[in-house]
Amino acid sequence: MSETTTHSPLDPDAQLVADRFAVALPAGLSGLGVQGVRTFSKQSDAGTPVPAEVQSVTEHNAAGPHGDVRIRLYRPDCADPLPVLLYLHGGGWTMGSIDGGADHLVRDIVTALDMAVVSVDYRLAPENKFPIPLEDCLAALRWVRANGQTLGLDTAAVAIAGDSAGANIAASITHLDRDAEHPLLAQILMCPATEYAVERPSWIDHADAPVLTAADTVWFWDQYLRTADDRTDPRATPANAESFSDLPPALVVVAGHDPLRDDGLHYGALLESAGVAVEIERYDGSFHDFVVMPALSAYTANLDTLTRFLRTNVIERGNG
Repeated sequence: MSETTTHSPLDPDAQLVADRFAVALPAGLSGLGVQGVRTFSKQSDAGTPVPAEVQSVTEHNAAGPHGDVRIRLYRPDCADPLPVLLYLHGGGWTMGSIDGGADHLVRDIVTALDMAVVSVDYRLAPENKFPIPLEDCLAALRWVRANGQTLGLDTAAVAIAGDSAGANIAASITHLDRDAEHPLLAQILMCPATEYAVERPSWIDHADAPVLTAADTVWFWDQYLRTADDRTDPRATPANAESFSDLPPALVVVAGHDPLRDDGLHYGALLESAGVAVEIERYDGSFHDFVVMPALSAYTANLDTLTRFLRTNVIERGNG
């Protein structure tokens, strides 16, 4: 599970997407500025393939310390109390939403499993810096537990997942939620950012990777964090936590052409060293956040992996 250099080429379909990104982002995402990356994100969402239809999609508000948090509940056609996945979208804490690739992914999860998904539209930085996005997501988890039975959800069978910045928040929540009456059953961390700009091999070898560069990563961190002290606050950088014991089983997904690849591998090693059950899935032919790009073959392979993981660690455990 240690960080290892890979020189695998990009998958052919990933290379085509990378070429388009190179034209659209000559100075990287960070070169667009805050409003520019948000516009780019919305344009990318508009190009997402038509997602699957699911039985029920409803909008709700969860009360939080910074005001209501918009959440979206997806349900399959199943009358039983459903296990539920709390999903946190990516976007460097600065862009992204519950639409586009995130919407496509959670619909695919609901289609594949007898499981509900709650997707969280947390507030974005830099207008809402750490810890506000984290606290919004904690409010959404409390809402699930407080209202789940009314909505036909099994509040004792809750898992958490996220991509990129959402995976960062998801990882932090597992630490903060460790002593809950019904702790989270599982965590899925896809292309996670868990430490501030540590120069591991992938950070150097893939500094100019497609989609997300090392410079972009630092820029996004600096939109999110308030001060240099936040860079070591375990609520912001969960790799700095004092303990990794008693956390839920984890699926950690990394991409080969991603400066954050070894960040994810290192975090998985920290979990494993504390006795947490960890699965690592590497997609060496892809790039950061491919997990919400449904046109890619690696997306389909990852969807199969995460639905299998959820079936084993949430649905079957919940039924037991």
